[in-house]
Amino acid sequence: MPMLRYLNQHQVATLGGLDPRQALQDVTDTVRLLREGAAQMPAETHVDLATPRGKVYALPARVGGRFNATGVKWTAHRPDIDDDLPQAMAMTLVNRADNGLPIGLVESGGLTAVRTAAVSALVLRCAAPRPVKRVLLAGAGVQARAHCEMLRVHFPDLEQLWCWNRTPDNLDAMLASLDPLPFPVTQVATLEEAQALEYDALIACTSAAEPWITPAFFPPGSLVMQIGYHEADFATIGLADEVVVDAWGDFCHVSAKSLFQLFRRGGFNPDAVSADLTQLVADQWRAPADARVYFSSFGLNVFDIALAARVLQSAEAQHFGTLLPFGNAAEPGGANAD
Repeated sequence: MPMLRYLNQHQVATLGGLDPRQALQDVTDTVRLLREGAAQMPAETHVDLATPRGKVYALPARVGGRFNATGVKWTAHRPDIDDDLPQAMAMTLVNRADNGLPIGLVESGGLTAVRTAAVSALVLRCAAPRPVKRVLLAGAGVQARAHCEMLRVHFPDLEQLWCWNRTPDNLDAMLASLDPLPFPVTQVATLEEAQALEYDALIACTSAAEPWITPAFFPPGSLVMQIGYHEADFATIGLADEVVVDAWGDFCHVSAKSLFQLFRRGGFNPDAVSADLTQLVADQWRAPADARVYFSSFGLNVFDIALAARVLQSAEAQHFGTLLPFGNAAEPGGANAD
C-alpha cells in the first residue's frame, strides 16, 4: 500500500535540500523541461485567512524528467500575527506524475529560499551585461541569507560584496551567523553611500512596500535584480535597456511586484520583455555589455515541486523521514518510521 513520507525542515537540510549546487541544477533542468513541454505550472489560487491581510496560496505544478512529480505548494502568509513564528509558512505535497501515487509532504520554507537564490545565480551567469565581480546585496532576511550562500558557492571569486539593510542591527546579526565568506564583505551605512558604489549587480532582497531603487542605482552595464516586493520605482524600470523575467503569466494581473504594478497601470508592454528563463537556458540569450538589465523575480512554484521531489527521492533511497500510512494502509499505533 502507498505510504506518505513526511520531512521536516531539518531533515530537508540534512538531505541536501538547501545545497546551492543541487538547487541550480534542479532549476536549470526544470527550465529545459518547461521549454520541452514536460513541465507545467497552472495559475495559483488563494483563500483569505481570518486575520487582516492574511492569505493562503495553493501553487500547483507538474515536472517530468528525473523528477516525475506533480504537487502543490501550500503557503500561509500571516501578517499582523503577534507570535515568534515566520510570517510565511509553507508545505509542499508531492505525488508521482506518472500514476498519481502520493510520495511525500515536505516543510518547504527553506526550499523556497534556495530555489529563488538558484534562479538568481542563473540570471547572474546569463543575463548580467558584464562578468559579475562586484555585488551590492540589500536585505538581511531569509532571502538575503540564501543569496549569500549562493554567492559563496557559485561566485567564490567575487572581488567585493557590499551589504546594506535599512535596519543595521539585523544585517549585523545575519552576517555574524554566516560562515566566513571567501570574498571581501563591506557593510554600507546609507542608501546614499550605496548609490555611489561601482557594482556589476544589485540584488535587492528587502520586504519594502515602497520603492527605494531609483535610477541612481542603475548605471550602464549593470544588472538590477528585484527579488522582493515593490523595491524598484517605475522610472528605474523605464530606464532598463533589457527586461528579463523568470516567466510572464496570469500573476501579472495580481502580483505586487513593481514590474506587474507598472504593467497594470499601462506603463509596460509585455512585448518589451527581452528574455525569460527558458530563453536564457535554451536560446542562450545574452545582454549587450553596456546595457542596463532589470530582472524581476516572481518565483515559480514549479521549482518548489522539483526540489521537493529530488529531496524525497533522496529520503526514500536513504530510508529517511517519517512514513504515514495512506488509505487502507493505516495500522493501530499511528505513523511508522523507516
